[in-house]
Amino acid sequence: MSARVLPHAGLSPTPSKKETTLRQVMKMAVAATAASLALAACSSSGTTTPTATSGATGGGAAAAIKVGMAYDVGGRGDQSFNDAAAAGLDKAAKELGISSKEASAANGEAESAREERLQQLIDAGYTNIVAVGFAYADSVKKVAATNKNVKFALVDSTGAQGANIENITFAEHEGSFLVGAAAALKSKTGKIGFVGGVEMDLIKKFEAGYTAGAKAVNPNIKVSVKYLTQPPDFSGFGSVDKGKAAAEGMYQAGADVIYQAAGGSGGGVFTAAKAAGKMAIGVDSDQAKTAAADVRDVIITSMLKKVDVGVYDFIKSVKDGAFKAGVKVFDLKSGGVDYSTTGGKVDDIKAKLDGYKADIISGKVVVPSK
Repeated sequence: MSARVLPHAGLSPTPSKKETTLRQVMKMAVAATAASLALAACSSSGTTTPTATSGATGGGAAAAIKVGMAYDVGGRGDQSFNDAAAAGLDKAAKELGISSKEASAANGEAESAREERLQQLIDAGYTNIVAVGFAYADSVKKVAATNKNVKFALVDSTGAQGANIENITFAEHEGSFLVGAAAALKSKTGKIGFVGGVEMDLIKKFEAGYTAGAKAVNPNIKVSVKYLTQPPDFSGFGSVDKGKAAAEGMYQAGADVIYQAAGGSGGGVFTAAKAAGKMAIGVDSDQAKTAAADVRDVIITSMLKKVDVGVYDFIKSVKDGAFKAGVKVFDLKSGGVDYSTTGGKVDDIKAKLDGYKADIISGKVVVPSK
């Protein structure tokens, strides 16, 4: 026997046309509500659109670009040349999602050590190599020839060229002209100095520009010059004691401003300036921001050599599939070199420095490179 469903009290056993219509409307409303709840449940299930991080994306996208960074003597943390390169790598990691592996050169190492360092980075899967410094020229030339599928960026040298090598170079003499002018404008004694890490053509570009800028301001100014080492001894880029001793001698002889292009040895120049109550000029990075905190106040300006821009541009070109071999020059006109104003110590002469800058860019002033 089937169960009999009794009508609800107060309702007639046979619904009226009005009641039937009402029930149909209610059923449709319930169905619509159920459908809405179902859709809401699907859309709030916790699933979100994938976001690319560290160069990786969902859906089988290409893996992150892998970059091997081979630093010069001093490595990351030298507060100068290598740190400028590291800044470009760090920017690429943040903005382009690349992965990287770093290695540094050692004082007095053999050429074979540099070759091995580059090859180890490649063997580890880092097939886009940045070799920081002219000392890598011979090793890049050799390793690039046997790893033609690997792209190289060689900083500060044209000594190795090829279809898979980009040479990142700079007009250091142009930027050095500006800080040389600053030194002459700030000097009270008419005597200034230059400390170079290693006596070689590249560093002589800094010296030549610096001297030319100083003499543009004061033709009679005296410029003392000291190189810390001679090739093949490159320890002049990483010897704080040698930098300090060279600067002390110049300050004692009457110089009141010294420009250093000596890598990690530059910290010694700043220490000597602090002790003597004199002025110093930084190089490569804005060293009024990167040098040891207790000596930053002696740095009146720095010659900015934007290695970070060169390194970043190389990595981006690889990622974008736009790598081009050959020599790339970062000069004053392109913003590759400049002078810094951190600390406001050259604010009073900025108009004059910018005047020289405009003259160099326009070609009115041609800066000697040696």
